[in-house]
Amino acid sequence: MVQYEYDGPRESVSISRHFKASPAQVFDAWVKPETASKWLFNTKTSKTICELDARAGGSYTITRTRGGKQYVAVGEYLKVRRPNSLVFTFGMPQFAADFDTVTVEITKDGDGCIVNFTQAGLRPGYETSTVNGWGKMFDLLDKALG
Repeated sequence: MVQYEYDGPRESVSISRHFKASPAQVFDAWVKPETASKWLFNTKTSKTICELDARAGGSYTITRTRGGKQYVAVGEYLKVRRPNSLVFTFGMPQFAADFDTVTVEITKDGDGCIVNFTQAGLRPGYETSTVNGWGKMFDLLDKALG
């Protein structure tokens, strides 16, 4: 498969979302495979397998199978500070050679917590689809925290 190099301008998107769960529960949903597989890149018609080595310098592989085809996201954890912070690289090498940086900050808020999410390094034109995709995943995360 051809990988496309890109060295032009980059964009970022940010999303804030309240969850009725503790910061520790939300953090664990990002780093524990049994919970992450319920919401990260999951859909009603796909199966997701998460292999997560959630420590600074550790790597992850998220494989989604849909309609007999596999989609693979990979990256490296740059910062892991339970229960408040995750920073990791994000790429899908089957589509492009470049990697974005994702920052997840989790802060206690009343009966739950707020997740402040930023994905930086996007190619221009992908901002709306990125926000929509993460929004759908955050809906699934909310259900997984249930």
